[in-house]
Amino acid sequence: MDRLFASGTLNASVSGEGPALFLFHSLLSDRASFDAITPELARSHRVIVPELPGFGGSKAVSGGLAAVADRMAEAVSEAGDNNAIVLGNGYGGFVALQMAIRHPAVANKFILADCGAAFPEPGREAFRTMAAVAEANGLAAITDVAMRRLFAPEFQAAHPDLMRDRREAFLKTDLNVLKAACAQLAELDLRPELSKVKMPVLVLVGEHDEATPPPMSQELAALLPNARLKILSGCAHVPQLQAPKAFLDAIGDFLTAAPAAA
Repeated sequence: MDRLFASGTLNASVSGEGPALFLFHSLLSDRASFDAITPELARSHRVIVPELPGFGGSKAVSGGLAAVADRMAEAVSEAGDNNAIVLGNGYGGFVALQMAIRHPAVANKFILADCGAAFPEPGREAFRTMAAVAEANGLAAITDVAMRRLFAPEFQAAHPDLMRDRREAFLKTDLNVLKAACAQLAELDLRPELSKVKMPVLVLVGEHDEATPPPMSQELAALLPNARLKILSGCAHVPQLQAPKAFLDAIGDFLTAAPAAA
């Protein structure tokens, strides 16, 4: 069932009962990237999967990643009664991290999957190039690059139906939203502010993630005051799609632990 949050600006699916668990999708995907894990999570949580601002039925915001994080914090505050858990993947992880910095009381635990606090220069340049090519030639011109950032070539070859679905989803992305996000990520450096994030954080990363390589997650976990790191063997940038059972196993104990013990 879909519901509107944040004064009617944010569309999200809602399923299950229990503590609120928000799932934030990546830039090169959509909320369907959580479809393989939502039914299991909904057995113990009220799972809320938003379309991030500018995606699907959610209204875009101006003001960069901070404004996106503020919009998401409004939605979490509205639905989470201060006990929410927020899980972000890729771009959704950066949004969640920015939200934890700017709105530390809005949730009591965070799971940051395949993100970081800042990109090295090759990663920054990749975003600039992707945005420039998309602006000049349209999203179709960067679809192969986008899929390679999400999934290893071997996984793509073994799952043609899933890849067809993921390509179609990517081509529905608003070009202006993509360009703005690429520009923001190319300049982002949240490292000086990580000491503000006092709540428990689980940092996950796929072993073969090329979009946000493991060293970024290792740095993030080391700089956060209360974080632990798990590396998911054999996975790339969207592990919840590539290996849903392994992903659920990796987050299970953290989801159920009391905040102080997580």
